[in-house]
Amino acid sequence: MSRKKGFKGFFRLFSAEAYKGEQGYIRTQKIYEVVRTILYFAISLSLFAAGFITTGNRLNLLTVVAVLGCLPASKSAVNMIMFLRCRGLGREAAAQIAPWEGDLDCLYDMAFTSYSKTFEVGHMAVRGHTICGYSEKKDFPEREFQAHLEPIMKTDGHKNVTVKIFTDLEKYRERLTQLQALDKESGTTEGIVRTLKSVVL
Repeated sequence: MSRKKGFKGFFRLFSAEAYKGEQGYIRTQKIYEVVRTILYFAISLSLFAAGFITTGNRLNLLTVVAVLGCLPASKSAVNMIMFLRCRGLGREAAAQIAPWEGDLDCLYDMAFTSYSKTFEVGHMAVRGHTICGYSEKKDFPEREFQAHLEPIMKTDGHKNVTVKIFTDLEKYRERLTQLQALDKESGTTEGIVRTLKSVVL
């Protein structure tokens, strides 16, 4: 995927939503989260240092501001850790999948979080009420993922949605070919894609 150079490309790099669902999103987001976290903590540290240097002690207004600044910094650190734990779809697997996408609505690097675990699906394809995906983790907990995703779909008004995750690349590519023969059901497909994007990291 090509990216614009110059200032537009620079600002797009630091947009959390810019590449969600696109190839390389996890890799780009890791950079974003690390830079943002370092910047937030650096601002708090510099405010604390400025207050201490100007007053000679820690009991000053800038110390209070610095402490409050640690709240968004800590939140950013949590997001950073979550993204650093994710891998995203490998480039080799992505290259093998791309020729089979056709006109399907496809998503990359989808990391779904629940209270107990994170479900990483490297590639997903949506056609009508059918969702299929590929995970490079051979022990992917498909039933748990289905149980996690189905209530989300129903809440957004998507009923009778079927979800199938493959860990065998060849079988997944065969399924992509089969999906292309199904009716696209434009409104349904786009709605499900929006829902999927809204519930991933």
